[in-house]
Amino acid sequence: MTNTNWFSKDVISDRLTRICEPHVHKFFQANMFHVVGKDADLVIDFGMGLANLRNELHIPSGKPVFAVATHVHVDHVGSFHEFETRLGHAAEAEAFARMPDADTLADYFRKQPEALTATAPKGITPEAYGISPAPLTRVLEENDVIDIGDACYTVLHLPGHSPGSIGLLDQRTGEFFSGDAIYQGGLVDDLPGCNIEAYKVTMTRLSKLEVDVVHGGHGEKFGNARLHEIAKSYLISRNC
Repeated sequence: MTNTNWFSKDVISDRLTRICEPHVHKFFQANMFHVVGKDADLVIDFGMGLANLRNELHIPSGKPVFAVATHVHVDHVGSFHEFETRLGHAAEAEAFARMPDADTLADYFRKQPEALTATAPKGITPEAYGISPAPLTRVLEENDVIDIGDACYTVLHLPGHSPGSIGLLDQRTGEFFSGDAIYQGGLVDDLPGCNIEAYKVTMTRLSKLEVDVVHGGHGEKFGNARLHEIAKSYLISRNC
C-alpha cells in the first residue's frame, strides 16, 4: 500500500482538512486536522505514525508549521516527531519526550487481534510497533494562544481522559478542536492515566462552553447543542 492510500481525507473547507487512517483498528482511528493559515499552518494530532503524515499534507517549503498534540495517547502522536515545532501540554511534556507505553498506551494497540486491516506503508507490524520520541519545543498551558495569522487558537486544558488533554478554541469564529476530551461516540475514562473526577470538572466546563462547531478526536463534527448534550450525559452517567 502506498502512503497516499493509507490516509483518507475529508476536505471540510478551503482551509481545513480532516485526515484519518481507515486501515487501523477502529478504536485507534483518530482524527488529524490540517489548518491552512496565512502566516503558518496548524496540524492537530498525528495518528499512528504507520505512514509519513507530513509528506501527505503538501505544505509549501519554508512555511512555518505548528504541530499540536491534544494528548499523548498512541493514536494521536505517531507522526508527531516528523514536525520541527511541537506543542503540547506541560502535564505530559516528559511523556512526549520519551513516549513510554505507560503514558501512550501503545501496548493496547499491539495486543489487538485485528490491529490493522492492510499492510502499513512502512511495513511495521503491530507486534513491532513503537513510537518515536517527540520532545516538545513549546510547552502549553491554559489560555496560551497559537496565532497562524488569520486565526488565533486559545488553549483549554481539559484533563480527565488524560492529564494533559487540551482543546483549541478560535474564540472569534467558535471553531473548537476538542481532542479526546469530547467527541461523538463512547468517551473513554477507564484507561491508565484517566481521572474521572477531573473529567467531571472538564465536562461541567464544556457543558457551558459556547462554540459554533466541534471537531473531535474521533468521529464526525458536531455543534454547540450536541456538545452540551454529550457533556451533560456524561455527568449524569457519573451521578453528577
